[in-house]
Amino acid sequence: MQEFDLRGRAALVTGSSMGIGYALARGLSRAGARIVLNGRNADRLDAAAAALRDTGAEVAVLPFDVTDAEEAAAAVDRYERDEGPLDILVNNAGMQHRTPLEDFPVEAFDRLMRTNVNSAFYVGQAVARHMIPRGQGRIVNIASVQAQLARPGIAPYTASKGAIVNLTKGMATDWARHGLNVNAIAPGYFDTPLNAALVADPDFCAWLEKRTPAGRWGRVEELVGACVFLTSDAASFVNGHVLYVDGGITASL
Repeated sequence: MQEFDLRGRAALVTGSSMGIGYALARGLSRAGARIVLNGRNADRLDAAAAALRDTGAEVAVLPFDVTDAEEAAAAVDRYERDEGPLDILVNNAGMQHRTPLEDFPVEAFDRLMRTNVNSAFYVGQAVARHMIPRGQGRIVNIASVQAQLARPGIAPYTASKGAIVNLTKGMATDWARHGLNVNAIAPGYFDTPLNAALVADPDFCAWLEKRTPAGRWGRVEELVGACVFLTSDAASFVNGHVLYVDGGITASL
C-alpha cells in the first residue's frame, strides 16, 4: 500500500540500540526507510547497526547525548549537511527510576527529566529547524500509559510522560502550519530491558495479566504498525494525537 511506503525517507530513532527503539528502527526499515541509529554506547550501536544490515536495511549510526542540547543540534546539523535530510524523527530515548516519592533523590529526578523530556525538546527542535524550510516532516514522541495512570514509586516517570503528551500537542500546534506532523505513541506494559525488574516479578506479572484486558505483556514488535502509520502518508492529517498501544489497560477499570 503506497500510503505506508517509507522508501526514500531517512528516520532518526533516538535510544535505538536496544528495546523499543531498536524494534521501531527495524520496523521502519522494513517499510523502506533508511535508518539512523542513535545512542551513547558505541559498541551497542555498532552491534545494532550490524544486525539491521544483516536484514538488508540501509543503516547509519549517529552517536550523541540526547540530554545535551548543543551536542544534539551539532549532530543533527552534521548529518543534514553531510548525508541529507532527516524526514522522520522518533524521540524514543528514555529511562526509569523506581523509588518511593518521599525518598526520590533530587539528582535522579533531574536525570530522568533530562532524559525523558528535555531530550525530546532538544532533538525535536534541532530536527524541526531543518524540516520547517522543507515544508514537511514526521515526528513521533514515545509517551506511555503512565501519562494517564500512576503506580507507586514512579511519580517522576509519570510526570515526564505526561509532559511528553503535552509537548507533542504543543509541537503540533506550532509546527503543523509548516507541514510537520507531530504525534505520540503511548505504550502499555512491554517486555523490554527498562521493565526487566517487573518482568522478573511473578506477583507483578500476575497482577498485570489480570489488569490488562488482553491478559499479557506487549511485544515490542506490536508497536511497529503504529509507528509506520504515524510516519507515513497515511497519517497526513493526523496531528497532536496520542495513540495508546496498551492491550486495553487505559480503557478498563
